[in-house]
Amino acid sequence: MDLFLDILLVVTSLTLILLVLLHRGKGGGLSSLFGGGVQSSLSSSTVVEKNLDRLTIFTGIVWLIAILGIGLEIKFS
Repeated sequence: MDLFLDILLVVTSLTLILLVLLHRGKGGGLSSLFGGGVQSSLSSSTVVEKNLDRLTIFTGIVWLIAILGIGLEIKFS
């Protein structure tokens, strides 16, 4: 279980970093490198942005559960 939680923590940490960098900020961020820099009239709230938000929140929750699991495992070992 310890190895699983450690691997889960590393994978979710790297995924969370990537997902946060893909979000569009005020300056465009890294998302503009992958075709997000082209402005259109429909760019206010697209389906892709909503799905990216949901995926980021889900990954953050999994990351939090992994952190709590490791903490509980250390406490009760």
